[in-house]
Amino acid sequence: MCGRFAMDKETDDLIQEFVAEGGDFRDWRPSYNISPTDPVPILLESKKGDEPPVRRLELARWSLVPSWSKELKTKVPTFNARAESAAEKPMFKASVVSKRAIVPAIGYYEWQTDPETKKKTPYFIHSADGELMGFAGLYAWWADPAKERGDDDRWHLTTTILTSDAVKTLEHIHDRNPVPLPRELWDHWIDPTVVGDQALLDEAVRAAVAVADQLVFDVVGPVTGDSPELIRPIREQG
Repeated sequence: MCGRFAMDKETDDLIQEFVAEGGDFRDWRPSYNISPTDPVPILLESKKGDEPPVRRLELARWSLVPSWSKELKTKVPTFNARAESAAEKPMFKASVVSKRAIVPAIGYYEWQTDPETKKKTPYFIHSADGELMGFAGLYAWWADPAKERGDDDRWHLTTTILTSDAVKTLEHIHDRNPVPLPRELWDHWIDPTVVGDQALLDEAVRAAVAVADQLVFDVVGPVTGDSPELIRPIREQG
């Protein structure tokens, strides 16, 4: 949780909506079935020296890899990070301090497991009005040690989505949900001059409750392939 989500916004629309500088989007295509390690657009701000922060929309690999990793993969899944402990985990704590991002999505998928039959029912969880959501995320840059310092392909931007205990309206589906931040907190969350700690993570989780409580959910068909049909409620597909 959350292991699949959907994002159908075009890049130009995202840049205008977030008032951000464009990054390199050659590998990005809107998708209704985004999986871990897929490229996803993230909103971030970075700062060099005394220069003011620069807001950018960049493509990132959805599964965070810390700078100290020897390879572009980890022994444990890192597409999610638990908000309760990310500030203490070696994998995420450096990112919590100053490398925080917003991961945009139109919704995400979760599977409800029947305790008796073990059958899994897929749900698409989204805002009632179709409003774009912004999940609280973290990012990290990983440099490929096998490539020269001047090689443009040496650096890889990676990201993760924070999760917390599920709100009451969603806990019957799954015990965790992503942390969807209200718009008024986005600027504060990605501000690199704000030193992140557990208190900031707790603040984000508290603020996200009101957003998560208002999310709606629909039973959908098998989450395979990639088309708008994936997010259509079952009752509308008959």
